[in-house]
Amino acid sequence: MPRGRYSLHDPHDHTPLGEEHFQCAPGPSGWRYVSRTTSPSGTHLGSVDLALDGLGRPIRLELHAADWQVRGAALEGVTWVRTDPAGLHATEGNVRARTFSGTSPAFLVATSRLLRLTPDSGEIRVRLVTFTDPVLAPRTVDQSWALVDSETHATDNGPLTVDEYRVSALDTGERHTVHIAGDVVLAAPGVELEDLESPPSPAPRQAG
Repeated sequence: MPRGRYSLHDPHDHTPLGEEHFQCAPGPSGWRYVSRTTSPSGTHLGSVDLALDGLGRPIRLELHAADWQVRGAALEGVTWVRTDPAGLHATEGNVRARTFSGTSPAFLVATSRLLRLTPDSGEIRVRLVTFTDPVLAPRTVDQSWALVDSETHATDNGPLTVDEYRVSALDTGERHTVHIAGDVVLAAPGVELEDLESPPSPAPRQAG
């Protein structure tokens, strides 16, 4: 069960945004990730609880940020309920998208597990619903993902495969690179892995 800490920063000007303390593990039905985020001063900012089924689909999502809350799951696309800080209003949403996204590195791992790309897959288009900080506002985005490299490194705990993905935002054309080992993000825009107490769990084998 990997446990660790990511540092989060603005991907454009590198302003520190805080840290995400996480643990994740494969389970009988898929994969689960839980984390809490803190500001650079250590103040609690929010939390993530994401569970995927064996095909990488989100069967449960719970986000908290600035007293806002989102609960969601894959249902006729993806469906969610967003509740305001006062708890007086709840807004339901549904989009014909494949999965969720957001600032947490968990969503990068989740998308890679959903797509299960191989180097021969080429670029695959995927529609996601992303929740923006700090009020968890939903926004539908289209991306393309491609697995451009996969390297296996020898470690004290056995072979470690690192996958390099090219992720493109289809609305702006902006491209960036994401490195994932199993169920841990090693590096991505705005994300750095600072500490890892145990090795990543292996990724499910690609279906092609």
